[in-house]
Amino acid sequence: MAQVEYYGTGRRKSSVARVRLVPGDGQIIINGRDVENYLPYPALREELKQPLTITETVGSYNVLVNVNGGGYTGQSGAIRHGIARALLQADPEFRPSLKRAGLLTRDARAKERKKYGLKGARRAPQFSKR
Repeated sequence: MAQVEYYGTGRRKSSVARVRLVPGDGQIIINGRDVENYLPYPALREELKQPLTITETVGSYNVLVNVNGGGYTGQSGAIRHGIARALLQADPEFRPSLKRAGLLTRDARAKERKKYGLKGARRAPQFSKR
């Protein structure tokens, strides 16, 4: 018998998360490691669980994630986006609440490119009158 799985892809900055939701007891596994071992900050773990909290499905799905690129913040944002998309696939009734919380929108902010003649994206070389 095939087990039911729901998929969602989340992106944030340069991170891409492939998320699988499987009916279970609420475990979150990221790149083969438990979420407590993978993400060092409790605030990021709470942010990651936001879609599950809003839809009141905290203990009903196991979340299996493959994520790469970026740092902790970008990865947790990408996972959050992926979980929201997977939940939408699981039950379309979740759409209004997820949309209201802004979890279905991809955060388009990314690092601005460095421009020639400058030291960074906007940082100019130090000015000296003499």
